[in-house]
Amino acid sequence: MCLALPSRVVALLDDDQAKVDLGGVTKAISLALVEDVAVGDYVIVHVGYALTKVDPAEAEKTLALFAQMEAAGTSA
Repeated sequence: MCLALPSRVVALLDDDQAKVDLGGVTKAISLALVEDVAVGDYVIVHVGYALTKVDPAEAEKTLALFAQMEAAGTSA
């Protein structure tokens, strides 16, 4: 199963690329499908591509829910 997760843009790179952070993991992604992305924005990432920008409050809410699910899974 693949999930498209919100990730925070930490750097803009050449050739429509960006570096994003998701829970301490940093990776390069393509911005070819999304316009006007800035450092600090949240984007939905799937298979190495940013699909859309996300409201920061919604992104934080989603990430908090995933953290709760992870914590519940490790305490069982």
